Amino acid sequence: MTSTTPAATDSSDVDLADRVHGGWLGRIAGNMLGKPVERGDHWTRDRIHRYLEHTGALPLTDYLPEPPDDPGEFELRKEWPRCVRGRIHGSCRDDDVDYAVLGLHLLETHGFAFSTEQVGDLWLLRLPYLQTFTAERVAYRNLANGLRPPLTATYENPYQEWIGALIRADVFGWTSPGDPRRAASLARRDAVLSHTGNGVYGAMWAAALIAAAFTAPTPREAVDTALTVIPASCRLSRTVRRVASLHEAGLGWEDTLDTLAEETAGLGWIHVVPNAAVLTAGLLYGEGDFTRTIALTVRGGLDTDSNGATAGSVAGVLCGAAAIPAQWRDPLEDRVSSAVFGFDGVRISELASRTVALAAQ
Repeated sequence: MTSTTPAATDSSDVDLADRVHGGWLGRIAGNMLGKPVERGDHWTRDRIHRYLEHTGALPLTDYLPEPPDDPGEFELRKEWPRCVRGRIHGSCRDDDVDYAVLGLHLLETHGFAFSTEQVGDLWLLRLPYLQTFTAERVAYRNLANGLRPPLTATYENPYQEWIGALIRADVFGWTSPGDPRRAASLARRDAVLSHTGNGVYGAMWAAALIAAAFTAPTPREAVDTALTVIPASCRLSRTVRRVASLHEAGLGWEDTLDTLAEETAGLGWIHVVPNAAVLTAGLLYGEGDFTRTIALTVRGGLDTDSNGATAGSVAGVLCGAAAIPAQWRDPLEDRVSSAVFGFDGVRISELASRTVALAAQ
């Protein structure tokens, strides 16, 4: 009788699958955490803090609690009944998750040599117009009117440097484990459909950040690696480096965000640059702990669901699905609500398995 030894790649395959699954779970959980307070002009960092104090939820270690009976200034977004602790049964539908699903479908349909035009064609086929917002809605309308990239990103589009392209970047990182330059190249091809300048750099940086998280031992190393794929002189890069320098100097999380809020004032709460600052602070001060990372990121305000989703994706890759605490994972019930045609109700574990199959290519 001949005994066999498992192949050397078996453990690494299991590790890759766990990390990709962690990325999907983290993105969805972080999105759900931030969704009830997604409106940065009202839900400021201070108001989020006072809400958590008022509802006895500090330190934040679970999904947001229900609002008080007479919410007043603490009125949550209308979707809150499906996104607060004790009421979650599967994920809520959200564009931050829809674009990850659509990106997976893009790679399965067209492969890694996809064109920007094919991204646009897939939007028209699979994504409802009314589930797009800001730069994506403008690009969608431009596509429907017969424009082609790069005009789709520039014609009558005041949102070119907002956060939309960044939230579409995860799948390019998940399918390029340990290869941030490849991830950034894929993300750029997607991003230029709707964004320019820092809007595109944000997508490249986020994809590289997630790809780097597969091999980086710390969040700081992943952040530093991701910066190598975008111009050092761009405002996004300078802002991320500023957060890292303040963290390294020993400044506290709140003081760091106060400083960056002053330095990015006037850009608005959906612009990619101030949101990248909040996200970077969440990752660095979260120190690799999944709960602390997504909690600090959402408590940082601005585009809370988008930042929470990306922070959760990075933290989930860093720690793997098995290490994500049950209070975040279990209420999702391994199920996604999605507006992407043909994907509503799909299992998170299935999405992760399909992503791993692409990464293996």
